[in-house]
Amino acid sequence: MPLTDRKVLTFDVVGTLIDFETGILDYVQAKSKNTSAQAILEAYAIAEDRQHHETPRLPFPSMMAPMYREMASKLGLPNAEEDVQGFRLSIPRWPAFPDAVAALKRLRKRFRLVAMTNSDNWALSHFAKTLEQPFDDLVTAEDVGWNKPDPQVFAYARGRQSVQGFKFNDFLHVAQSQYHDIAVAKRLGYHVCWIERRKNKQGSGATPAVEKIVTPDYHFATLAELADAVDAGK
Repeated sequence: MPLTDRKVLTFDVVGTLIDFETGILDYVQAKSKNTSAQAILEAYAIAEDRQHHETPRLPFPSMMAPMYREMASKLGLPNAEEDVQGFRLSIPRWPAFPDAVAALKRLRKRFRLVAMTNSDNWALSHFAKTLEQPFDDLVTAEDVGWNKPDPQVFAYARGRQSVQGFKFNDFLHVAQSQYHDIAVAKRLGYHVCWIERRKNKQGSGATPAVEKIVTPDYHFATLAELADAVDAGK
């Protein structure tokens, strides 16, 4: 099925549209200039994986305090309460990827765009502002009561769009994370588009690693490449 036959694009936000790795590094390296970027991102990924298993129903901004404490213990970061709470409060400063705003504007001409994120409503309000308000609908872990990769997040998002008349085959899920999105979406029968933001980079960065890479239906390094393919009628 061509990309242009879809009607709804559901988006992972953090990591796909918002450059959370830069946001994390900006905050942590200001606290500890001698800690390498790779060490910081790997420590974040390990802490997130652990926290996801311990509190799978908690939006990720609420996980950031215990995650920072774990990172601080491992990396020797300052761990006063203002340092711990400041990690979450850095979210409004996390940047969009350079191609995200323009690509979303192009895609919105053809599709209904739905944010589907493990964020809470507070964080998503900041991300949407950074992205210049591209979304037709917003789905957060706070609303659903669960985080991806739990299938309930996908069911909740699809149910919200079904009342607008959209069917299962109208959806394409667009995401960076194999851990949170690609594997579960494929298992549920969705067509998926992998935006491999870390293409040609070492490791999985701040995203928890997976044992096996799931082959997506579409695969691009950037969101701009997806928009180009849509414009070309592919």
